[in-house]
Formats: sequence, C-alpha cells, structure tokens
Amino acid sequence: MIDAAAIASRFLDTGLQVHPDVVRYIQEQDNPELIDRIIAGVPTDTIVVSAKHIPGMTTTRDGMRFLTDPTVEIVSGSPGTSGSINGTEDYLHYFRDRFSRLGTMIRNRCTTMPIEGLVRSPRYRQEECSVIGMVSEVKTTTNGHRIAEIEDTTANLSVLFRKDRPVFSDAERLIMDEVIGVRGKLSQDGKLFFAEQMFRPDIRIDNKPFLSETPGKAVLISDVHVGSDTFLEDAWNRFVEWIPDSGASYLLIAGDLVDGIGVYPGQDQELTIKNIYEQYDAFGELLSGIPKRIKIIVAPGNHDVVRGAEPQPVIPAQFTKKFPENCMLVENPALVNLQGVRVLMYHGRSIDDMIGLIPGASYDQSGKMMEEMLQRRHLAPAYGRRTPIAAGKSDRLIIDPLPEILHTGHVHIRGITQYRGVLGINAGTWQSQTAFQKQMNVNPTPAQAVMVDLQTLVPETYTFL
Repeated sequence: MIDAAAIASRFLDTGLQVHPDVVRYIQEQDNPELIDRIIAGVPTDTIVVSAKHIPGMTTTRDGMRFLTDPTVEIVSGSPGTSGSINGTEDYLHYFRDRFSRLGTMIRNRCTTMPIEGLVRSPRYRQEECSVIGMVSEVKTTTNGHRIAEIEDTTANLSVLFRKDRPVFSDAERLIMDEVIGVRGKLSQDGKLFFAEQMFRPDIRIDNKPFLSETPGKAVLISDVHVGSDTFLEDAWNRFVEWIPDSGASYLLIAGDLVDGIGVYPGQDQELTIKNIYEQYDAFGELLSGIPKRIKIIVAPGNHDVVRGAEPQPVIPAQFTKKFPENCMLVENPALVNLQGVRVLMYHGRSIDDMIGLIPGASYDQSGKMMEEMLQRRHLAPAYGRRTPIAAGKSDRLIIDPLPEILHTGHVHIRGITQYRGVLGINAGTWQSQTAFQKQMNVNPTPAQAVMVDLQTLVPETYTFL
C-alpha cells in the first residue's frame, strides 16, 4: 500500500496541495500511476487537488428522488414504525442487519474475505488481504499500539494498529460496535493481523446532493425546553415575529420540545411548569403563532414523554391536543423529503457517547461529531452506553439512504459542517445556560435558527437574543 506521506510529498514536489480525501482514494486504489495521471490533468491555476481532479471521477447522487404532492414526504420515521421492545430475541437480527448493510458499503471499495477463511488457511500467512468485522473490543498496549477485536459471522480476529503507521490515526477513533474493513497481513502463527489501512462505510467522495427544483426554505431548530426556568420566551416571541417574513416554507424541530418531568434529580426545582400535559399545551400555544402555510415537522428527544430507547416513537396524541393543524409528528430519527431534499432528523443523544470515546472530541465540536456519524454511516455506533437503543429486526439508526441534510440537537451548541455533499446542522437551543451546564463548563448557543435554501443548500444563521 502507498504511504499517505509519500502521496502528499509527490504532489508537493509539483507545487500542489492535496485534499485528504484524494490521498485516501489513491491508497484504496493502491495504484501509484494514478498520482501522475492526476497531476498531468490538473489545471495550471489549481492550488489544492480535490476529488474533481481525479480522472474519470464524476459526481453521482445517492438513489432517486420522486417529488410528491404534498411536497413533504416522510421517507422513514412515520408514526407507528418504531416497533415495540421484545427483550433479547431481536438482538441477533439487529446486529446481523447492521453488519450486513454496513459491510456491503465497505465491500464496494475493497475486496474482502471471511475471517474464518483467512485464519484457517496457511496460504494467506504474510500475504496482503482485507477483511470486514464489527469492533467488539479496543485496547491500548503497553507500547502504545492499538489492538481491536473484530468479528464477522464466521470468526473473530485480533487486529494490531501500530503507532508508527499512518493507519494509527484512524485506530485512535475506533468506537465499539462500528463496522470496519482492514487491509494488511496475518502473522505467521495466524494469531494477529497487522493493519496497514482501515476502511469505514463512509460517503463516496463523488457524492452529489439533490437540490430542489422549486424555491423553498427550511428553518431548523431544536431543544426548545418549554417549562424550564431557563426557557427564553422573549427570544422565542421574536422568532415567531420574524418567521412570517423569512420566506420559510418548513420548520423542523429536532427534539426536546419540553423540559419534561423527572428527567434528572432535582429537576422540579428548575421548572416553571410542573405538569407534563401543561408543558405540551404551552408548547402547542407557542407554535400557534407560526403561519398556517408553514409546515411544522416535530420529532421527540430524550426530555420528551416517550421511551428513552431509540428509535423513539412520536409524541402520543393525548399530549398534542393543542398542537396546530400544520404540525406533522415524526419519530426520532426520521428521514423527511422536502421538495426532493432529504433531511435526516436525529435528536443526537449519541453525541454524548462519541465525545467520551473519541480523543480530543468536545461539546464545542457538534459539527465534527456529525462528520463522525456520517463516516460510520450510523447515528449511534456504540451500543450499551448512555444512548439506549431498542434492538429490532433491522437497525433504524443506519444512515441509509444518504440525506442532503443531517439535522441534530441535544448538545445545545450550534454547529454547521459540510462533509462530502451532506450539510450537517446542529441547531443549538432555546434555553439559557442551566445549572448542570455551568458545572460542566458547557456554554450553549441559545435562541438561534438555521435557515437553509433548498435550491442551494446554503445555510444562514439568525439570532434572536
């Protein structure tokens, strides 16, 4: 395999910088001649070599879009689709579905073999090959290397990521239960696989987003927390005054509509509305000030009155009696089609887990955490941590099909990112800093709304403090 540093140096020798995506693509192709072909075809005014400079590379779109009437379509996450929790009987189906679907995405980029076939046959010792597995354990050796236990449906394998190899930077970000591919060589005794390259399901570098053919704008917010003594009602009222003239056709709210009851110890001391029904009634009244022509799409979060396990069902009807007629209820997560532009709404509770597992991650990097989800093509890769997951016969948290927009919340800090054709937006909150956030030194970005033009996917942030 070609070393990443050697690839970058080859471009630098010709006065060019190269995007990391291009470096990874060249490594995956394992074709040194591709470097010279790219350099030969780069226009003279180029500074950074990107995916568009790769010979034969044309941007492609994921799947098809069929415009519907009305222009809002729930692709997944419609009411009643989350299913019930059936104990442990669905766990085998759940993880097999995850492995199969994410593994297929990796196989499209490299040729792999079953782990059992690799380990049992002496012919593959010291010969370069690739396998796919789900990470069951990750640990650091006394010498600072990383060892991951991976397994497929046939066997398990210990994979060594040496700290002096370029692949080590990928290994540092390994998360339990994510699905990866590794290329390298098996030791002579067949007990250890020496990794030289790692593959994640990821998004193709030639991914091209769909755009709306007709004018339309969507406003994205989350974490309203009605009922909390830190809810910013004056700022909300300014938002309601602004939205009629904003040109928006849609308002998407990604969970934590209300502050809830008994979500954490001592919460009752921080509530202005201590009845859960009254909290939702107040939330409905706040929505009533928004024009009827604007379609409001509402998903739950971990503070809402539904089960904590994801996927979460819609808010039950007994709590939504005062919601306006232009309000559409969806589950968490939900994929919504707006004029051909798909928005994946996910509250984002798994960001807590990812921050705890990825070195250097923090709550100030909500955009980076969305990129980590997209690279793994999964909203909550780590199972059995702070994010409860209801295991069903299929894994509803896999990011497939690809959206144009990933819309999250939960961390109360606005973040915007662009990753391989997908726009990631964490919409902040409508709550000022809470006592818990002060203890954790978390500084929220409250009273903000992000509006996206569906014809260009250009986001614009508005503040109402």
